[in-house]
Amino acid sequence: MYGPVTLCSGMSSLWCLPYCCNAGVKTTLLEAHSDMGSTEILEKETSESLSNGTSSNIEAAKRLAKRLYQLDRFKRSDVAKHLGKNNEFSKLVAEEYLKFFDFTGMTLDQSLRYFFKAFSLVGETQERERVLIHFSNRYFYCNPNTIASQDGVHCLTCAMMLLNTDLHGHNIGKKMTCQEFIANLQGINEGGDFSKDLLKALYNSIKNEKLEWAVDDEEKKKSPSEGTDEKANGTHPKTISRIGSTTNPFLDIPHDPNAAVYKSGFLARKIHADMDGKKTPRGKRGWKTFYAVLKGTVLYLQKDEYKPEKALSEEDLKNAVSVHHALASKATDYEKKPNVLKLKTADWRVLLFQAQSPEEMQGWINKINCVAAVFSAPPFPAAIGSQKKFSRPLLPATTTKLSQEEQLKSHESKLKQITTELAEHRSYPPDKKVKAKEIDEYRLKDHYLEFEKTRYEIYVSILKGGGKELLSNNENEAAGLKKSHSSPSLNPDSSPVTAKVKRNVSERKDHRPETPSIKQKVT
Repeated sequence: MYGPVTLCSGMSSLWCLPYCCNAGVKTTLLEAHSDMGSTEILEKETSESLSNGTSSNIEAAKRLAKRLYQLDRFKRSDVAKHLGKNNEFSKLVAEEYLKFFDFTGMTLDQSLRYFFKAFSLVGETQERERVLIHFSNRYFYCNPNTIASQDGVHCLTCAMMLLNTDLHGHNIGKKMTCQEFIANLQGINEGGDFSKDLLKALYNSIKNEKLEWAVDDEEKKKSPSEGTDEKANGTHPKTISRIGSTTNPFLDIPHDPNAAVYKSGFLARKIHADMDGKKTPRGKRGWKTFYAVLKGTVLYLQKDEYKPEKALSEEDLKNAVSVHHALASKATDYEKKPNVLKLKTADWRVLLFQAQSPEEMQGWINKINCVAAVFSAPPFPAAIGSQKKFSRPLLPATTTKLSQEEQLKSHESKLKQITTELAEHRSYPPDKKVKAKEIDEYRLKDHYLEFEKTRYEIYVSILKGGGKELLSNNENEAAGLKKSHSSPSLNPDSSPVTAKVKRNVSERKDHRPETPSIKQKVT
């Protein structure tokens, strides 16, 4: 039995391709993960081999690689974490492991399917990335005349993973066409293009049969809600495969039952814009009341009041919203209800929430922004496949590994970069004679840069003000705000917010944050 391959989510452009394609030449920049669930066998052999010189290293790597391939005292889910570490011994093990696979004469998609039959590609994003680099190197060694370079092989491998999720994942919206797949890969094969016949063959292969990898027997017995994502230590906690609308392990938020609860209380929610800023259909914009719980980096929206011992339902998980790289603010241009805050997420969804009082509204804004500032990991690069088409960077949902001081420096650096980029962007406005599409691209980028500048300004301000210390105070909000009942053990003083106002069947034109314009009220 095999599990679905979902390395990246379906997107209108292959946003994380640059990260994948450049990984082969940037592996030295990737973060080392020394705490990744290694077994006693590996630790013993590693220490022994490192003390006995290079020859011993290779012999120890060969022995471990053989046992990994034969699954001798290892599970399929153990393999990737021993191949994907950022150290020399792990690289030796991976090289020896790949020697058990002969891809000579096989197409790239056939080779990848054959490779995935042997193990489960699980672990952290950078671990998986290193495993795919080793695969690409081996394929190129076996077929040196098929594709121009190892980086070219790796780029196509990542592209197939992206395409697989786009065509077979749970994402909502139009699926990527063959023409779009080819267009997204223009100019990134050593500066040239891949063969269209090759790309068409790869597209049709993935379309007709999704990529899957092998899973352990115990994984087959798990319920779908338990998922197969792992934490950094290589264990298999009970998680869900996705929260909200993404199926991307770059972006997935595991449900962590042990995460801290930072705030809870009743909120009424209205969805204004779906993923990528697409206007929510009118029939789905109505206000609904939930008991909201900000737990870890996820805002859970439940029908009933929060109880720690109660398991979340599938509906609760579906309604959950990740707040990584998000920004909450007062919805100053929404006047139909009082105490309304606006939440813009990393994937550019826009949700409105009505709180029970101005103090509660500000309390939610403070906590959400604080969680986002403290825990959001640095973004991946934006796409480079098409220089004219603007693409937002991919924002990883994993929790940052930086210290609070390093996190502040990272945000300050990003703020400086965004500020400079915005100034440069506005210094070269498009000519009035250019096509409307180019003007739209200009406005989209301007809107994005303006929003990011505001977001990072707030993040920097929060971290300078204490960051984690602010989160540790669950009962008190920011200075000047009165105490709010944010603990899950307390019952709200007032009744839940209810949608007494009749649901509007139309929206004001000035409340359209995702129709980009330079002067825009809702951001």
